[in-house]
Amino acid sequence: MAGQNPPLPSPSASPDAMLTWLQRNTLHFPPLEKAMRDPNGLLAAGGDLSADRLISAYRHGCFPWFSEGQPILWWSPDPRTVLFPDELHVSRSLNKLLRQQRYQVTFDQDFAAVIRACAAPREYADGTWITEAMQDAYIELHRRGHAHSVEVWDGDELVGGLYGLAMGQLFFGESMFSLADNASKFGFATLVRHLKDSGFVLIDCQMPTDHLHSLGARAIARREFANYLAQHLDQPNTATWVC
Repeated sequence: MAGQNPPLPSPSASPDAMLTWLQRNTLHFPPLEKAMRDPNGLLAAGGDLSADRLISAYRHGCFPWFSEGQPILWWSPDPRTVLFPDELHVSRSLNKLLRQQRYQVTFDQDFAAVIRACAAPREYADGTWITEAMQDAYIELHRRGHAHSVEVWDGDELVGGLYGLAMGQLFFGESMFSLADNASKFGFATLVRHLKDSGFVLIDCQMPTDHLHSLGARAIARREFANYLAQHLDQPNTATWVC
């Protein structure tokens, strides 16, 4: 779940680091080991946000992250932040909310509202990387059955949520939002338990944040992440999303 503003290549980047520019007539991405070290994980630029290219990117091990006015940038950081379902950390206060069923959680009830809320301005960030083009692209992925949303409700009010892609036994988290205390953590914990029960083995969190670390996320080497892709992308799961 990438941060708000992606960095640009630094003048101190390795002089032999060459950024690959993608062509619109091919879905090919360069090998992950070609990604830059500074900024960490910048793999390629250009191309488009078509559903086929996005699916190809996630299967390859990279994801788009860019700000308005930048070219489309594709990233594969090393290390990669992930969460294993068995390692979910539920704090005492969050566990109390879950037991009390403080909020109600649904899946795929209003994907467009969730991604719009994730793209909304935040006090701690200047701008958003979830541009209108990105929203349209992931809404199309949702229509195709690849992208899913988690909605957290307080009565009839949407107070939190997140969205991402489910492929095989892997879930690729993109962004979350919260308008009430612990609402996004409540939704995330509910999602993780659902994924665990459905045979998922890993949740990709992309970039590290204190929020994710508090829930049990940790870093693994990019090579290890690629191994999970190879072993679990085409394995079946039993997840039900419309509920």
